[in-house]
Amino acid sequence: MNSTNFPTRRDGKVITWPDAKVPASLNNRVIYAPEGAWTYSHHPHLVNFNGRWIAIWSNAQIDEDSSGQRVLYSTSPDFLDWTEPAVLIEPSTGLNGRPNVLTAAGFHQYQGVLVVYFAEYQPDKTGTTLWAITSQDGLRFSERISMGVPVCPNFGPQPAQNGRLIMCGNISFPYTDDPSGLSGWRMSGIYPPMPLGSDDPASFWGVAEKHGWPAGLCEGSFVVLPNGDLLMYLRAAGVGHAGLLWATLSHDNGESWSPPFETEFTDNNAKFHFGMLGPSSYYYVGNPTSGSRCPLVLSLSSNGTQYPTHYLLGSSTYPMKRDGLYKEGEYGYPHTVVRDGGFYCICSRRKEGIEVIHFRLSDLA
Repeated sequence: MNSTNFPTRRDGKVITWPDAKVPASLNNRVIYAPEGAWTYSHHPHLVNFNGRWIAIWSNAQIDEDSSGQRVLYSTSPDFLDWTEPAVLIEPSTGLNGRPNVLTAAGFHQYQGVLVVYFAEYQPDKTGTTLWAITSQDGLRFSERISMGVPVCPNFGPQPAQNGRLIMCGNISFPYTDDPSGLSGWRMSGIYPPMPLGSDDPASFWGVAEKHGWPAGLCEGSFVVLPNGDLLMYLRAAGVGHAGLLWATLSHDNGESWSPPFETEFTDNNAKFHFGMLGPSSYYYVGNPTSGSRCPLVLSLSSNGTQYPTHYLLGSSTYPMKRDGLYKEGEYGYPHTVVRDGGFYCICSRRKEGIEVIHFRLSDLA
């Protein structure tokens, strides 16, 4: 399969985004707009656990992925009123006595246990380790547990058709057959042979150079196709970015992946999230058009490869209060949850604020 015969997301046609539909019950709410110190916020994730919403995100003083970056969390009983964010995890001390960097990496639930994942690495983006903490009530958490893989995931585990759990990294997509998501992680992906296939946050650049790809491929999100194959879409970054997503296929539930290929799915050089509303009902949330990661769009599909229906989830301007390294992009790194007839989304705003979005699924009929 290659880009010439890969189905396009909107049949190659340009969509006028102001004409996209807006869900009638759409509610956007900024739950964190920091003042003063600790004004970098990114990598947000959502979960509903024991009837309560929990949000986590990475938080640094000024700059992206800087020494001392930690993980914050906030909770809500109704997705409207959120608690004042508190520190969930602090980084450990790394080389030369400098604090390491933490990146929030998502959630997993199994048999009444909530698992929270986070990656830790040195300020030079090496030495990555994936950790988890667990909770039975969403209030008290365990000590950190090593997952044994050198990966900074984009999302928590998602199931393949056979129930295997797979995490989306940059160049690696580790998998486990342990339903708890706490052990048995094995490396797989599109990296060249190397010890464990280390997936440090910047290692995808070297992989792209080794393979001769025109752009750095990273930050995947996958769907399970009707035949059971996994289709992992990939962000293309750097000077060779052509405004299109790439993709790789797995025919064996994530044990191996095809050489990546460019698709005709448009993209704004940004992270995105794919999921399912139900059987034969796929969705994408991201930034599919040129601009500063704006607007935020929901697109729908019946087969996982063509997404012809579009809804506008956000197009406003966030008043950033403090400059910082790489602090750009109106709507960044969305994560989504479908639950009890509702669609829920969290994203960063200019890598400073945190916004949650909600609407009724009946609005999509």
